[in-house]
Formats: sequence, C-alpha cells, structure tokens
Amino acid sequence: MLKYLAKRIGRSILTLFVIVTLVFCLLRLMPVEGYFENYDKMTQAQIQAKMNTLGLNDPLAVQMVRFYRQLLQGDLGTSTKYRIGVPIRQIVGEKIGISLTLGLISLGIALTLGLSLGVLMARSTKTRFRIGDRLGMVFIVIVQAMPSAVYHILIQFAGSQSALGKSLGMKMLFEMDDPATWVLPIISLAVGNIAYYAMWLRRYMVDESNKDYIRLARAKGVPGSKISFRHVFRNAFVPLVQYIPNSILFTLMGSLYVESLYSVPGMGGLLVTAIKRQDNTLVQALVLIYAVISILGLLFGDILMGIVDPRISFAKKEGSR
Repeated sequence: MLKYLAKRIGRSILTLFVIVTLVFCLLRLMPVEGYFENYDKMTQAQIQAKMNTLGLNDPLAVQMVRFYRQLLQGDLGTSTKYRIGVPIRQIVGEKIGISLTLGLISLGIALTLGLSLGVLMARSTKTRFRIGDRLGMVFIVIVQAMPSAVYHILIQFAGSQSALGKSLGMKMLFEMDDPATWVLPIISLAVGNIAYYAMWLRRYMVDESNKDYIRLARAKGVPGSKISFRHVFRNAFVPLVQYIPNSILFTLMGSLYVESLYSVPGMGGLLVTAIKRQDNTLVQALVLIYAVISILGLLFGDILMGIVDPRISFAKKEGSR
C-alpha cells in the first residue's frame, strides 16, 4: 500500500506542477493592469519602476523559480487590487470558514436525502406501481435536465418571495448574522447532489439486486430488509464512496455561482471577484488552491474506495500501473 501511495502522490505532485506552471505562464500573457491598483493614473516610468520591483521584467524562467521558491515557503503573495497589500493567506483564511460551514451542512443534507431517496426508488422498483421510483425519477430528470443556474434562481426567488419564505424570514441575499438567510444557499448547494446520489445509488442497487448471490439469499429465505441493507445497499454504496472525499474537500471552496448569486462572502465568490477585478496574483493563488483540492479529492477517494471494498487490492494496482 505504501508503494501505491508513493506512486499516486508522485503523480499528483507532477499533475499539480503542470497545472500551476501552465496557469503561471498564461497569467504572464495577460495585461499588466492586473498587478497595479491605479494603472490609469500612473506614468510609464512609474509603471516600469513597479514592474521592476515586482520582477515582472525578469525572464519568465527567473520569475517561475522565484514563484516556486516563495510557494515552498508558504507565501501565496499579496493582493494587488481586491485588498491592496493584504497577504492572500489572510484573505483565504477569512473566507474559507463560511464556505466550509455552508458546504458541510449542504453535503450532510445531500447525503441523507440523496441516499434515502435512492434506497426508496430501488426498493420501489419491486412494487406493482413503482410510485416511489417514478416520482424520484421525475425529480432527478428535472434537476439533471435543467441548467443549474436556472433552478438556483428559481429556489432563490420562490424561497424569498413565497408566503412561507417571508414568514420564515428568508431573503434573496445572504446575511451572516441572520440564520434564516442561510437556508436558501444551503438548499441550492444540496439539490444537485441529492439528485446525483439518488440516481447512482438507485442504479447500483438495482444492478446489485439482480445478481446471483442475492437470488440465492432470497431462495434461502433471508428477510428482504436484511438483503436490502446488509448486502444490496452495502455493495451498491461502494462505488459512491470515492466521490465523497472530493465532495467534502470542495465544500471548502464553496460554489462559484451560488455564492455569487446570494452574495455569500466565501471562497466561491472570492474567485469571481478576483477575476472581475483582474487581481492576477489572487487568481493565481486561488487556481492553485482549487487544483490542490481536486487532486487531493481524487487521491483520497481512490484510497477510501480501496479501504471500504476488500475486493480491491493495492498490491494488484501497484503491479498494473
């Protein structure tokens, strides 16, 4: 297992290096305005002096070596436009707690409701009218077919403008000190994942229930509830396990669109704002953080799946990769 982990970590580091280097080079092709707070008011001499100070006139290779040296020391740089002169680590530290809180709550709701709906739909396929399966499928089709931006806006408008929403104090925009304004962003974040988990769990459970060992268990008189939860659900849940670490890690980053829609001062809205203001240093740091999160999610998901499913052997993976 250690050999396998070493290989995966090595490949992850290489992937991260390629992504960060590519982003670094692309940002150097962007207009230099992103490195200045008052570019329009500066003379050409002042611009050149500031670029020399920042090292932007140095050869690209020299800039890259300097960047990686600072990165290894934990220095992500300072903001040039969003919050001038403030270290990016401080900015991220202030934002990440909000995204983490919203994300973990929405993920908990999505797992609970999504898995419950998936089980209900799978068990309903064995009934005469399959009402639970049909209703669940309608919900999944609507969520999957409709662009996420559309149902996010519908949730925001319906929740804030309906009589029930108004009576509960729900508003269109997020307010830190008002718990009622947290409800709609959490629902918006959870809806897509609810449909995703329900759809795949239902599919895996239906496939699992048609396997020979399940038919044998039924023939031996094993109770249906025991078959459903101890065998079918347990084995059907294994393929979904690999996606959970990725989902948890991405809650740290929040949702780009949802946080912008509700004006949530979290990580998702931060990236959008940084791009709009052309804060190149901040954009570069946030892309790096997102890349790390993505790679860690894939790595942890693969490892967790191997731990949960005893049929997966790390030794075999080592030999085949």
